[in-house]
Amino acid sequence: MGFDMHLRAVQDSEVRLDHVWLEEFMGAAWDGDVHRAEWEAGIAESLSKDFGPMHDLYESAALLPEGRDGAWELPVFGGELVPGSGDEEAPFVHLSPETVRQAAAFLTHVSFDALWDAAGPKLYATFGPGWAEEDVKGIYRRHHADLGDFYRRTAADGKAVVKAFWY
Repeated sequence: MGFDMHLRAVQDSEVRLDHVWLEEFMGAAWDGDVHRAEWEAGIAESLSKDFGPMHDLYESAALLPEGRDGAWELPVFGGELVPGSGDEEAPFVHLSPETVRQAAAFLTHVSFDALWDAAGPKLYATFGPGWAEEDVKGIYRRHHADLGDFYRRTAADGKAVVKAFWY
């Protein structure tokens, strides 16, 4: 069973803020071959299992100058929720091009090391014995770099982002 956050860059004019439409739109792009092609083209990104802890890492930015405006919320869970018709359906999330620019600016300017100093010990503790702290820190550093690259490309292209959470 997967536990994934899937991000997709798209022209904002093409997005319909309708759960049924978004489920079809994002579902078609979650197919392995399509997702891989979009990832290689730089218009898709995904995180498996670690997206909740990445949000926790970014939440520590609320204490830093770069995060006091709330932009730390944007990369993972932030945006306009498009709820489903039932409680069992995870919502989709939409970020307008302006919000994508805010997320990209946050990811560009926040210090990963400052985030890790604030939240890293708690995140590292969840990995248990057998994991070196530098290895765990490296996982989060790669996620941070990948999200930053995705949001910067998307912002530079003037696109929106649609997020799906697959469980």
